[in-house]
Amino acid sequence: VQLQASGGGVVQAGGSLRLSCAASGSIFSINVMGWYRQAPGNQRTLVAMITSSGGTVYADSAKGRFAISRDNAKNTVYLQMNVVKPEDTAVYYCNVRQLTKDYWGQGTLVTVSS
Repeated sequence: VQLQASGGGVVQAGGSLRLSCAASGSIFSINVMGWYRQAPGNQRTLVAMITSSGGTVYADSAKGRFAISRDNAKNTVYLQMNVVKPEDTAVYYCNVRQLTKDYWGQGTLVTVSS
């Protein structure tokens, strides 16, 4: 499984950004796709995840501001980031979990300027 993330960049506080991640390879119909982030000096933490049937889980920091979605036909997961804050600055990694294995993308940097 290969994951290609895109959409990161520099955005002003209060603005919006949309991340995309396309999965290729042996993708099963049942899996969980998600976004994690890692700021300098911090551990990688969950931002949001979505099951193949559309169930979602959000970190408290993302609730009400971020929205995760997926296109199963394209094996692509999206993260719509709204009302971004400087503390959202991090490298964002997409993830696919199927069976018992985790697959990671290369990461895309999001920088929020104040």
